[in-house]
Parts: sequence; C-alpha cells; structure tokens
Amino acid sequence: MPGGKHILGKGRQQRVFGTAKVGDRGQIVIPKEAREFFGIQPGDTLLILGKHETGLIVTKPETLNDLAAQIFQTVENED
Repeated sequence: MPGGKHILGKGRQQRVFGTAKVGDRGQIVIPKEAREFFGIQPGDTLLILGKHETGLIVTKPETLNDLAAQIFQTVENED
C-alpha cells in the first residue's frame, strides 16, 4: 500500500506526502504516493477550499457530499 510519511501520534490516516511546487501556469503536481493513496486519476475533478489563516484544502468533491449527508442526518436525529 502506498504510504507517505506517518505523522507520529496522529493515527494512520494523517500523512505527509511531500511538497508540490507551483509552476509558471499556477499548476501543481500531486505526489504519486498521494495520488495512489487517495485514488486520484487523470481527469478527476478536485475541490480547492481555503481559509487565509489555515491554508488550502484539496479534496474530492464527494468528500463534502459525505460530510453534508452526515450533517443532515445529525440534524434529522436531533428533531
């Protein structure tokens, strides 16, 4: 299984895969190990989120669908 560097004390789900340099056209290359670990294929669409204080998040849009479903389920359970 592809790995990346395990972050001590953070569980097996949090890893450091390296760095990415921004090219002249604003493009970055996601490290191969990260692409393999997350199942990112050529042509996939990724969602870029950001907050000035904390930086950028790069994720698959489906991740937010799952999160939204969890939030709605929690709200329904509270009603």
